[in-house]
Amino acid sequence: MKKSRMFSSGRDAEVHSRAISMASPSRRWLVLVPLLFAAACGHPTVSSRGIPPTGEWRVFEGTWSASGTRQTLNLETNHRASIFDLTGSLLLIGDQGLGVGFQAQAMGFTDSLAGMQGRCVWTDERGDKVYSELKGEFVETGSHIVGTFLGGTGRYAGVTGEYSFQWKFIVESGDGTVSGRAVDLKGRALLGPTAEAHSGKGGK
Repeated sequence: MKKSRMFSSGRDAEVHSRAISMASPSRRWLVLVPLLFAAACGHPTVSSRGIPPTGEWRVFEGTWSASGTRQTLNLETNHRASIFDLTGSLLLIGDQGLGVGFQAQAMGFTDSLAGMQGRCVWTDERGDKVYSELKGEFVETGSHIVGTFLGGTGRYAGVTGEYSFQWKFIVESGDGTVSGRAVDLKGRALLGPTAEAHSGKGGK
């Protein structure tokens, strides 16, 4: 009888020991969970994709197809001067770009010896505008053009930055009607604080 009780007591002790052994990892996890939670909360929050923080450059690429008029004045040999007025659709790509679609109009004066100077206005679907200055070579196929942002309205107020492209004429008629497109258009823009606030409210 004593032997049976001793055996029973031994089994109880063994079962109790196993229970403690099995419960031990759980207890350790109870200690680790608060530490892991605290470590996770300490990681910096990642900004939502496509919504860069204030002061971050927005890089973009795009295409611009335009048509309009060009009036040319022939001067001495190999010297020409022209005025141009071109309008067309501008499409931009880039996760953190300025936007997607604009109507772009460019007007300027170009001289085969002195180069080109002009102004350009991009207007988006909401009517907000981006203003830029154009400078480059005489406007003809293969000309390299550089644009500098001068500000804007609405969500583009205070925008700065630059872009560039190669111009390619597709059609040049005798009556001054022309059409062409911008090749390899690339740039970057920095929005001002007012523009960032405007974009946050309505740029959904």
